[in-house]
Amino acid sequence: MHTVTQERMIRPARNVLGSLRLPGDKSISHRYGMLAAFAEGTSRFTNFSTGADCASTLACMESLGAKITRHEDSSVEVTGVAGHVTPADHPLDCGNSGSTMRMMSGLLAAQPGRFTLVGDASLSRRPMERIRKPLEAMGACLTLTEGHAPLAIDGGPLRAIDYTTPVPSAQVKTCVLLAGLQTEGVTTVREAIRTRDHSELALRAFGATIERTAESVSVRGPQALQAIDAAVPGDISSAAFFLCAAALFPGSSLVLDALGMNPTRAALLDVIAGLGARIAVLNLEEKHAELVGTVQISAPAEGLGSTQITGALAAQLIDELPVLAAIAPYTRGGIRIRDAKELRVKESDRIALVAKNLRAMGAEVAEFEDGLDVPGGQKLHGAPIDAGGDHRIAMAFAVAALRAEGETLIQGAESAAISFPEFFDLLDQVAER
Repeated sequence: MHTVTQERMIRPARNVLGSLRLPGDKSISHRYGMLAAFAEGTSRFTNFSTGADCASTLACMESLGAKITRHEDSSVEVTGVAGHVTPADHPLDCGNSGSTMRMMSGLLAAQPGRFTLVGDASLSRRPMERIRKPLEAMGACLTLTEGHAPLAIDGGPLRAIDYTTPVPSAQVKTCVLLAGLQTEGVTTVREAIRTRDHSELALRAFGATIERTAESVSVRGPQALQAIDAAVPGDISSAAFFLCAAALFPGSSLVLDALGMNPTRAALLDVIAGLGARIAVLNLEEKHAELVGTVQISAPAEGLGSTQITGALAAQLIDELPVLAAIAPYTRGGIRIRDAKELRVKESDRIALVAKNLRAMGAEVAEFEDGLDVPGGQKLHGAPIDAGGDHRIAMAFAVAALRAEGETLIQGAESAAISFPEFFDLLDQVAER
C-alpha cells in the first residue's frame, strides 16, 4: 500500500484558545477492541479511536472470527469469539501498529493453530525479540525474521511463568498477561519501572481477576471474559500536542473535555505544570476503572521555565518527549532529556529526527545516545520539516511551528493519520491567527 506523501503548511499563531473533545485514547481502544473480540457477547464502545493503528487491531480480530460493526459516530460494536479464535488462511496485517503485533501475539500463543503476523516497512524494523523470550519460556513457538516481523506463532497449551521484563514495556507486560489469562496456574510479570496499566484495568472491566503489587501483576488462568459497554476517554497522548501548544502563548486558554487521566499517563500534566503552565482538572470521575476529567490550561505571562526529564519519568513520558523537545527552545531555561534510548527504536529514530528538525528551524540542540539538551531562549524560523513517516514527529513540529517566524512545511503530514487523523483540523480550530 503506497501512501501519497502530503505536505501541510503551518502558519504562526498569535494565541491558542477554545475547547476540544479529543478522539478516543489509542491505548485503551486497542485493548478494548482486542479483549471484546476475545470475550463472550457483544461489546459497544463510543468514541473509539479513529486512528489507523486501532483499525489494524479490529481488522486482525475480525480475521480471527470476531464480528465488528463500525458506526458513523465513531462507535463500534464487537461480538467476540468467546475465547476461541479461528486461524485465518492469510497473514494478519498489523499495519504500523506495534501494539497490535506485540499484544496479539500473547493472545494467540495459547490458541491452537498457526498464525502469521505481518506489518508495514516501519513495523517490520521494530524489535520483536522482547515478546519472543517470555512466550517461549511459557512453551510457545515463535519464529521471527532476524528479530523482527514477519512473525509466525505455532500456538497451543502454555505453562504459567514468573517473568521480569528487561526493558519497561506495557506491550510486553500485556502480551504475557494475555497468554497467562488462558494458561493453567498463576502467571506473574514484574517490572522495575511501572508502565501504563490500561491492560490490567481493561481486563478487570471485562471480568478478569488480576492481582497487583507495587512491582508486579499476576493473573490466574484460565479465565473467561464478558462483553462490556464503555465510552473511551479522550487520548492524553494526543492532548499532549494541544497542551504544549497552549503552553507557548501567554494569555492562552484551552479546555479539553472528557480526557483520560490515568495516573500512569498523566505525568505530562506534572511536567507542563512544572514548566509554569497553570492547569486545573475539573469533574474527575471513574469509568471502568479509568479516570476521566476535564483539563483547563493557560500559559504563564513570563513564559515557560526549564526542566529535566530522566529515569522513570522518561519511560512514562516516552510518547510525549518529541513534542516537549520541540517546544523546548521557547522555554526560558531549556529542557534536558536522558534515559530515553527507547526513542531510537520507535516508528523512527525520534532523537535523531527531533534534533535534525530543530536545527532546520535554526535551533541549537545537543544530541546524546539516550536523549537531548535543548537550550531555552531561542527564536525559531519556519522550515521544511521531515516527519520521517512518524506521526508524533509530524505533530510535534506542527506545534513548534506556531511560535516560529514564517511558515513551516510539514513533509509527510499524512503520517499523523496513524494515530490522529483529525489533528491538523483541530489545531487550526484553536490556533488564533
